[in-house]
Amino acid sequence: MPSRVICLKSIGVIHSPFKDAEGAPIQPSGAKGTPGKVVLDEAYEPGLKDLEGFSHLILLYHFHLCKKEQLTVTPFLDKAEHGVFATRAPTRPNHIGVSIVRLKSRRANTLELLDVDVLDGTPLLDIKPLVPGFDLPYQEVRAGWLDEKAQKATEFRSDDRFK
Repeated sequence: MPSRVICLKSIGVIHSPFKDAEGAPIQPSGAKGTPGKVVLDEAYEPGLKDLEGFSHLILLYHFHLCKKEQLTVTPFLDKAEHGVFATRAPTRPNHIGVSIVRLKSRRANTLELLDVDVLDGTPLLDIKPLVPGFDLPYQEVRAGWLDEKAQKATEFRSDDRFK
């Protein structure tokens, strides 16, 4: 089956203290307490109605600075090469990222966040509330090759390998 072209539009921008990939956290667990914000395009502000009751949000965004695509990568947490779909590397075919962040507050079209691991100026594609009954219903979850390495994500910082 041939690939289909799908057009997505940015609904806003994610802001953070991280201006460059080098030195940025590699996952939200490594950005504990790091402030950031989403500034939604004003046209989408009505879509934020009732969001204040949620403690955590799932942000979907575009790895806009990633210019290459790789189907195999050597991720930060390992020395071995893995398929990109078995990693969180940005060099995926569609350069889509996902982060779970804490919602601190909302003012009009601006969301104040914590635990932000995203680069400043990242285009936001979507926001979804994290709902434990929907998103965390699994009693036993395996993380494949990452099972014993995931807790080290708090210690690692990004370098230039995925530019």
